[in-house]
Amino acid sequence: MFWYGHDVSGWGWFAMSAGMVVFWALIITVGVLLFRAVNRPDEHIRTPAAPQTPEQVLAERFARGEIDDEEYRRRLNVLRTGPLTKP
Repeated sequence: MFWYGHDVSGWGWFAMSAGMVVFWALIITVGVLLFRAVNRPDEHIRTPAAPQTPEQVLAERFARGEIDDEEYRRRLNVLRTGPLTKP
């Protein structure tokens, strides 16, 4: 098989070994990237959020500190009892 001095030198063995490592690294990288692309949730499709009730919006404003305790309770009372109308 290796007659007449056509054998692979030390650099040839190194090149084959390095080539094999690079080849398998590329195969594994492509496999991982393909797996991640197929299994990730679709980021572009968004389901619309359920509409918030007025009480939830008021509670969020109170939690953020936009309104104080007195105003929160007053507005919550108005929401639950209905608007005050003058006869």
